[in-house]
Amino acid sequence: MSYWRLCLILSAIIACASAQEATTEVQDECAAEINYEYNMSLRVGALFIIFGVFAPIIMHRISPYDKGSSRDWMLTMGKFFGTGVILATAFVHMLPEALDNFGSPCLDAGWQTYGAFAGVFCMISSFALQLLELAAVSNIERIRAKKAAENMSLDLEKTQQSSASLETSSTDTTAGNSPIEQQQTTTVCADHGHDHVHSAGLFEEEEAFKHIGTLILELGIVMHSIIVGITLANTGNGEFITLLIALVFHQFFEGVALGTRINDMNITGWKRPALMGILFIIMTPIGCAIGIGIHSSFNPNSSSSILASAILDSLSAGILLYNAYISLMSQEINQNAEFRQAPFLRKFICFVSMYCGAGLMALLGKWA
Repeated sequence: MSYWRLCLILSAIIACASAQEATTEVQDECAAEINYEYNMSLRVGALFIIFGVFAPIIMHRISPYDKGSSRDWMLTMGKFFGTGVILATAFVHMLPEALDNFGSPCLDAGWQTYGAFAGVFCMISSFALQLLELAAVSNIERIRAKKAAENMSLDLEKTQQSSASLETSSTDTTAGNSPIEQQQTTTVCADHGHDHVHSAGLFEEEEAFKHIGTLILELGIVMHSIIVGITLANTGNGEFITLLIALVFHQFFEGVALGTRINDMNITGWKRPALMGILFIIMTPIGCAIGIGIHSSFNPNSSSSILASAILDSLSAGILLYNAYISLMSQEINQNAEFRQAPFLRKFICFVSMYCGAGLMALLGKWA
């Protein structure tokens, strides 16, 4: 009997020790990492290293170029390369990171009971973007319909005025025409005005889709860039150089992707494209600056830090996936009559560029 009591006591002691050891391991894993060798100059230098978005914008605007020219080929390849980059960024860089963070033992138990939070937040952002895009396009259509009605009334008024002036100035000509002929003349003028407004409205609607898609794309990239900057600033010296080199290429590729899409907005001036480019390139340095400012008190293993990073990565992934599949791959390739009718060589190069962008971004996932 004493033997069994001894076994039970030993088992209880071992169980308690194991539980205490497991708790200690979790606590150690969630404890703040003290970075004794924090090289401030390297991190300040990183604020000014990460650029890339202005290359395609400048190439597009320095001087006019013809379709089929070398510059046109470079920009087209860059655009499809960027599509692959955006898709791989969501699948390789954001979603896996979000899944990993949502599975962290440092989170509260409630977050660990359901293993698909990353997919849920990704789906929420995609649905939200669809509603946002629908609301924006519906508003544009209402404005277009209002303008069309105003233009139609102006056209009819001008037609009636011109008909009245013709009647007073040329009585013989007016007398020779029947009322049906006069009505046909008025109808033809009105129909011409309606067709003009309709075609202009379709062009405006297509441009509006491009503007909305590009703004959505920038939103997703900017959210991710802030997280990237904070992570970079709080990475230890042993891994910092490797991560910085990888992120330079990472941000450059994203900059090329965004820059080529800004070109597609067909904005004549420099001001708005420049502001959109500047907004992108300053986000990672801003994240770095925030990381530098809080590095002494920042704990990347805390529950709040991990949860915030996981949610933002999931939302950003949903934004980029929606944009890549709906705005870029579907509208630019499948539903684009010009692309479908393009020569085989042009389509082949475009697809290869897209696959190269996705492949290189996936490769960077090993380090960043």
